Amino acid sequence: MLCLVSRSGRELQRYHMGRRQVVGCIPYRYKRDGDGVEGDELEFLVISSPKGQGLMFPKGGWELDESEEEAASRESIEEAGVLGDVECKLGRWSFLSKRYGTYYEGHMFPLFVKEELDLWPEKKLRQRIWMTAAEAREVCRHWWMKEALDILVERLGSIPQLKRKPEAIVL
Repeated sequence: MLCLVSRSGRELQRYHMGRRQVVGCIPYRYKRDGDGVEGDELEFLVISSPKGQGLMFPKGGWELDESEEEAASRESIEEAGVLGDVECKLGRWSFLSKRYGTYYEGHMFPLFVKEELDLWPEKKLRQRIWMTAAEAREVCRHWWMKEALDILVERLGSIPQLKRKPEAIVL
């Protein structure tokens, strides 16, 4: 059973050298045709900002009671309403929060999507849109998320014809 309420508050937030730790993911899947047959083309999920300030990938605070991977999975459920496999970390970025004027540390992971939920905690606050890597890179508002996407696309491109099956190895 999934919790249909987002975590809120900052009392459990992780900090490292004064920088708030945030964790995010880049949800992706193989595009399906009109008959639901999975093809070879990848697509990536972006979500709208709750304040209407552009599109991005799911991300949020990394809390003391969870691993990085658990935080990435939680954020994908809360903000984008998707479940899947969190894969090998893409990297860590230091960026300035325009809202708070302080530096944050962002950790990004790929998330191979296995299920899209009809209801999720932030459904009324956000839209989710599937698009190509080039489109996602163009619309994403954060430079560090674009860099993470570039790393993921390169990683996925270096494994030609890898199709996900239940027995497939997770990167």
